[in-house]
Amino acid sequence: MTARTAGAGSAQAQPRTQAHGQAPGLGTLPVLDVDALIDDPGTRIVVCCGAGGVGKTTTAAALGVRAAERGRKVVVLTIDPARRLAQSMGLTELDNTPRRVEGVDGAPGGELHAMMLDMKRTFDEIVEAHTDPERARAILENPFYQSLSAGFAGTQEYMAMEKLGQLRAGDEWDLIIVDTPPSRSALDFLDAPKRLGSFLDGRFIRLLTAPAKAGGRAGMKFMNLGVSGLSVFTGLLNKLLGTGLLRDMQTFVAAMDTMFGGFRTRADATYRLLQAPGTAFLVVAAPERDALREAAYFVERLAADRMPLAGLVLNRMHGSEAAHLSAERALAAAENLEEEGIVDLPEDSPSSPATAERLAAGMLRLHAERMHVLARERRTRDRFAALHPEVPVAEVAALPGDVHDLEGLRAIGGRLAEQPGVEPA
Repeated sequence: MTARTAGAGSAQAQPRTQAHGQAPGLGTLPVLDVDALIDDPGTRIVVCCGAGGVGKTTTAAALGVRAAERGRKVVVLTIDPARRLAQSMGLTELDNTPRRVEGVDGAPGGELHAMMLDMKRTFDEIVEAHTDPERARAILENPFYQSLSAGFAGTQEYMAMEKLGQLRAGDEWDLIIVDTPPSRSALDFLDAPKRLGSFLDGRFIRLLTAPAKAGGRAGMKFMNLGVSGLSVFTGLLNKLLGTGLLRDMQTFVAAMDTMFGGFRTRADATYRLLQAPGTAFLVVAAPERDALREAAYFVERLAADRMPLAGLVLNRMHGSEAAHLSAERALAAAENLEEEGIVDLPEDSPSSPATAERLAAGMLRLHAERMHVLARERRTRDRFAALHPEVPVAEVAALPGDVHDLEGLRAIGGRLAEQPGVEPA
């Protein structure tokens, strides 16, 4: 399945784009109308995904601020353990509970809350909610569970799915914005239900549950004397893991047995939620070759999984007020200055001709470097657009400094919304 077919079938992408000016050789490109996306009451979940270091967390926070100040009740859920989101929103910390962000203009009736996934706390909440108190206590105190809930591969992504499902099921929020982890595996949360489900339903777990289901000494006899070399298998596990760990695993599996089906059921429900029309994925990238290669991977993966792609946010694009002066002309002028000097500089000028010439030539060379950067960014962008011509794009001009407060987030939100061909709301 191609990105073209995904875009054409998505209720999120097409209605929120408008025709845009032309890029060389590419014809008319679609533009992402961010305000239309976040204002639409049908949009309930926005997932920001992309490689690390491209401004994904800032984009998620900026969207949250803008949506809240346009009248929506928003929660931003970050799976990224970085503290930038809390700092930029004026919060001392983020945890597993949504915290209200002060300083957001609530006149239109909106609110902004933010939280950071605590995967162990989320796992604990699932256990407490779906078992009786006695069994919950046995599970929470089990050493194997404590290791699993704190660092088992895929647990973070699975718990992100659980938390998203919880937030959406509560129907408390108009809009949930998810900031995914910063890595090539930023879409791992799509695979998490399948991987954790395979682990919980796998042969290894079934072997561990067999003695518990058999019960008492009969169960131990089954494990130690069972058919097909099961005793050999158990002996190897004892040597590799230690008798105590194996016993902890067996106890954990026996206690969790009734919950395994619930894990898969809830994960499947959340997966379907991500495919639903009320969800919109935004791929975030920088105008660099590697970042846009990653963006292409995300676009293709989302298309393959039939996830509704809203568009691409291209951060940190450079511009120039003197773009009419090409790099070649600027370099030629710099060379002329260095060779011939400024011939019309008044003789009685207080400035040294040599100093003025060096400054002017230096500025021209800096401008030439900037124009080379612009040309490289546009070539990279156009290469992506040629491969994925129906993916709407919002370009965000680079800010002179880092974003560290609400005012900076508002500025980013404004730049996200101010796209050529999109009428201001």
